[in-house]
Amino acid sequence: MKRGPADAANAPVGYAQLWRADPGAWSAAGTAWRNLAGPVRQRADALTARIGALRPGWSGVASAAAQRRIGELRTGLTDVLPALVEVDQVLAEFGARLNAAKARLGAEVARAESGGLLVDRTGAVRPGPARVAQAGPAVVHARAGIRGALTLAGAADRETAGRLAELTTAAVRGWVSVPPAWRPGPGAGPAEVSRWWAGLSAAERRWLVGREPGRIGRLDGLPAATRDQANRLLLGDRREHLLVRRLALLHPLPAGPLEASRRVRLAAVEAALRGLDGLTERLAAGGAPRAYLLGLDPAGDGRAVVALGNPDRAASVLTYVPGMTSDLADAPAELGRAARVLQRCAALGPGEEAAAVLWLDYDAPDFLTEAAGTRQAEDAGPALHRFQEGLRAAHEGPPARQTVLGHSYGSLVVGAAARDHGLGADALVFVGSPGVGVDHATDLRMPAGQVWSSTAPDDVIRLARPPDELARRALLAGTPLGPALAVLDGHGERLWFGADPSAPGFGGRRFPSAPHGHTGYWDPDNPALDGMARIVLGR
Repeated sequence: MKRGPADAANAPVGYAQLWRADPGAWSAAGTAWRNLAGPVRQRADALTARIGALRPGWSGVASAAAQRRIGELRTGLTDVLPALVEVDQVLAEFGARLNAAKARLGAEVARAESGGLLVDRTGAVRPGPARVAQAGPAVVHARAGIRGALTLAGAADRETAGRLAELTTAAVRGWVSVPPAWRPGPGAGPAEVSRWWAGLSAAERRWLVGREPGRIGRLDGLPAATRDQANRLLLGDRREHLLVRRLALLHPLPAGPLEASRRVRLAAVEAALRGLDGLTERLAAGGAPRAYLLGLDPAGDGRAVVALGNPDRAASVLTYVPGMTSDLADAPAELGRAARVLQRCAALGPGEEAAAVLWLDYDAPDFLTEAAGTRQAEDAGPALHRFQEGLRAAHEGPPARQTVLGHSYGSLVVGAAARDHGLGADALVFVGSPGVGVDHATDLRMPAGQVWSSTAPDDVIRLARPPDELARRALLAGTPLGPALAVLDGHGERLWFGADPSAPGFGGRRFPSAPHGHTGYWDPDNPALDGMARIVLGR
């Protein structure tokens, strides 16, 4: 939004100006800046190749000077890369906030007009012909609502201009290196990491992102935008890692167990590559909500942490933990589930800023034999606790409403983390749960009334009964007690990992799900989707 320098600091955004604003154009501008990263990387790689070509046939003082100068030019180019991502972040966030302000303005105007009021082109509100009498309170309420939307847009406008001005100044002055001793220790918690980061200058922060992306990208407690910049710089290396693994597995072996194992591992690597490419495509997509890459590790089955919308700015933040067999190959589809909850949040609360995070930073079970145990869930507990603490530490402004949602085995991950470490969340949600590792909601250390659960009537997870109960059923099958036991089992409240969180005796709150099986909680026509969104928004 163009505005003169003298009045830019405090001038409000006008009613007509907000109606005309195009949020998508700002996001597209950010994407264009980010897309410059490809040509910059190509030029930097060409300089690296030039240094390599000089070394074999040229030595001495002049050669060293030439190589040093080319290296400096390459560093100058690579230093630009985080800034390109940052411009994209700033403009995408502005587009998202502008879109939220427009949605709120549209909702306020529609509400006023449905109540018999008239809103003119300047945003002035007056009673319509049918509401001349006793329209005063309605007019005041409508004016306040419209003013609130304009205030949101004005705040976004001023902050965006300030962030771009600060980035421009920092780019002109250059980045400042940080001595090796100025790093958080290995045991530093998210709050300590956040304080360390706040104590650095903007130039020092940008130097660290560009020179130490592997360290910065994984530190809980740092801003989501910072981690996103660092992890995007590593995307090419992560893909190269998978390609090297794939190449090593391409050569067939003689028939036998080793060849069978090779084929399995090759299929897993190729699936991970497809998953990484799907994530990369989502990261490159323009429009809202912008994706933030908070973590990526291609080792093993692969792990990923991706936010839709900036969790540091949102008033409501969902962390979604998927279940059994989830890995890097599944990340794009799992991210789609988080996106559907976010879409329902936008429909239920126009103008409210929300973000959703896919947290796939644990070794999910691949087989039923693994999923029958609690080890992998308990191993994930410290990392999930630390991540949630990091969201709290990095958040800007008033604390967000934090909701953690676990599906299937992921619900055991969430339950075990809450039980053993605490999650600092405002609400826990379990869908399709085989039990969450406790016998009562109070064992999860949550505020009263903020433990929620839903299990579809046809979800096979209902059959995941405790081992002793399954043995008893097998023993009595075919006896006169078998039918009676089957009836009693249908009303049981214990599952494989403890009490059923959807049972009345658990002490939590239930929300409905239609018969959509074990994975249909996110289907558009399932009331469970609205239920999850309402919990995220605190409604």
